[in-house]
Amino acid sequence: MDRDRLLETFKNIEVTDKTAVELYKEISSACMDEIMGESGKTPERCAYYFSVEYLMGRMFFNNLLALGVLNEAREIFARKGFDLNAFEDVEDAALGNGGLGRLAACYLDSAANGGYPLYGFGIRYKYGLFRQKIVEGEQVEEADDWLKTWGDPWSVRREDENVEVKFADMTVTAVPYDMPIYGKSVNILRLFQAEGSEEAEKISEYLYPADDTEEGKILRIRQEYFFSAAAVGQLVKRYVKQYGRNFSHFPEQHVFQLNDTHAVFAVAEFLRLLTKEYRLTLPHAVEIAKQTFNYTNHTILPEALECWDSKLVEKVLPEIAHILTRLHLLAKREWNACGYPKEETAEMSIVRGGKFSMANVAVYISGRVNGVAEIHTKILKERLFTAAYGHAPEKFLNVTNGVTQRRWLMLCNEELANFYDTRLGHGWRKNLPAIEEIACDDGDALAAFARIKETKKAQLAAYIEKREGITLLPDAVYIAQVKRLHEYKRQFMTALAILRIYFDLKEGKLPDFTPAVFIFGAKAAGSYKRAKEIILFLNKIAELIANDAEVNGKLQVVFVQNYDVSYAEKIVAGSDVSLQVSTAGFEASGTGNMKLMMNGAVTVGTMDGANIEIVEKAGKENNYIFGATVEEINALGGKYDPVKFAEEHPRIKQVTDTLTDGTFGDADGKLKDLASSLFEETYNRADHYYVLYDLLPLVDALLKVDEEYKDRTLFVKKQLFNATHAAFFSSDRAIRTYAEKIWKI
Repeated sequence: MDRDRLLETFKNIEVTDKTAVELYKEISSACMDEIMGESGKTPERCAYYFSVEYLMGRMFFNNLLALGVLNEAREIFARKGFDLNAFEDVEDAALGNGGLGRLAACYLDSAANGGYPLYGFGIRYKYGLFRQKIVEGEQVEEADDWLKTWGDPWSVRREDENVEVKFADMTVTAVPYDMPIYGKSVNILRLFQAEGSEEAEKISEYLYPADDTEEGKILRIRQEYFFSAAAVGQLVKRYVKQYGRNFSHFPEQHVFQLNDTHAVFAVAEFLRLLTKEYRLTLPHAVEIAKQTFNYTNHTILPEALECWDSKLVEKVLPEIAHILTRLHLLAKREWNACGYPKEETAEMSIVRGGKFSMANVAVYISGRVNGVAEIHTKILKERLFTAAYGHAPEKFLNVTNGVTQRRWLMLCNEELANFYDTRLGHGWRKNLPAIEEIACDDGDALAAFARIKETKKAQLAAYIEKREGITLLPDAVYIAQVKRLHEYKRQFMTALAILRIYFDLKEGKLPDFTPAVFIFGAKAAGSYKRAKEIILFLNKIAELIANDAEVNGKLQVVFVQNYDVSYAEKIVAGSDVSLQVSTAGFEASGTGNMKLMMNGAVTVGTMDGANIEIVEKAGKENNYIFGATVEEINALGGKYDPVKFAEEHPRIKQVTDTLTDGTFGDADGKLKDLASSLFEETYNRADHYYVLYDLLPLVDALLKVDEEYKDRTLFVKKQLFNATHAAFFSSDRAIRTYAEKIWKI
């Protein structure tokens, strides 16, 4: 890349009489010319990442940083009278829902920066997840037309590489759009757009359409097969053109990573192509597939381990249903020949109860299966895939998730990055573990870090005031819980804990309370009724506190609207405390916990997911661990009675009563289902996620934070220790592990 040439191009761009959109496209185009000029021939062996979602965030600043021209570009355009910060209004490409999609984005960034040939495949959705508005406390979804205003100057349409994807009732054209990912190498994220008819275009219209109807389930099946088949079809066709029909070398040149079960149709399509189009026997095709595919499991939640009704698959994709059925029989014969017990064969079966288990397909066919945090991988081995692990333990390994420090430190917290530059030189930017050399007991370093944290808090407060019209409390501790809204993540428990603190303040039990601001950001899936009720509950609590003059100078709750990558960049840099309170055993890893840690937030969390490893790296003494462990929850068994538990703890009953006693003027009974989730067996057991069991320990942990925050030197030392011990959680480390232990690239 010719850096000087790019800067010269910037100098020659006229800003007079141009709109921000016109300038955005012109500057982006200049960058794309340099980036695409760097892309060349792919290496002999490459890894390919199959993911139904990618949460890339705004590419403008990220690419300027990657190109090494961000600061110079700001100066050049500032001299012309144009502030590049105007591009903070550029729409995020919200082509993902949460951690899984953001992880995929981080991995692409780290692979390019490490020079590893990793290419992504996914769907180019017309509309992002959805734009969220809060109206009278409730979530309202609006279509996210992310291309409408700013367009997409960072992708190139490749009509010359269109692929036909065939369903039982129609043929769809998959049009590739290539987004270059710039680093030491230029890798490509290829997203397919469905074209050909109005019905075909629905396939790439929305991310995660509701699947509570047969029509919705069929659309999901179409989506997952669409991008998988397009990607596999292209790669196989390219190989055959070069090497003919001898597939023995295919695994030497290709390694496929399935990012959760959404991409598992790629296995069936690969086997279909090799057997039907190229006349290989199924056992031979399976042998090749076993050397090519690998699988990352992201969750133990049953609803996320996809099982598709075999009749639905047969209706839409009869050849794929046939292949999966044949694969099931082949695997069963293999296991029977090995003498596996019937119960183990049943556990591993591809066809179970009239459904195709996509996780079992992935585990059977993949050379390596990985979890995404130490505890998660242990659960995969001991509880989820017990039989498969027992017969092939060498197949299973752990790769703890990571986040890219380029976006989640250098870009979102330039002040902290400059702090490291001043004390370490610029070498840490290529070698993140070097930040551990910072002395966390050095008075000057602590004072400098404290000033940075106050600056980032001020920036966050200004951003929230601009976006929400809410002024945050001054001189307060900022406590953030920002993530997808799901019951196991227990935003509900945090809400009840805040209510407990509210009542304690009202009753004069916390006379020396440090002002605290709780910041929430989350989207609930459109059909997830209970998650939406939790959002309403949080906003009702925010309203209750804001209108109470006795406490509103000490306590504040803010639920930010339309939480996205851009909002996250502000929140992770400006927060003092990271809330990671999932029920132990349910959060596979988490990545928000890593982003917040990297920016110096202490963790208030359970021993779940990557929290365990965060504590190992930064020390329990520098974080606030509470709640039941996986082992303790397993030991409870059926002995836990939430009704009796609440009756025995009046401090709990006082807050749960607010769900039904009219505290929030709940004339429509909209919060009563939340009470039912705690005390009645609805669509799972009462208090399925042990909200009440861990509630008071969470309150105690929050009050301990509040007390220790008064000693700013002590608290800042904890924060700095977390920041400087976050290097393990870089996606650079994770990608190196994939490259060395799984992909061999």
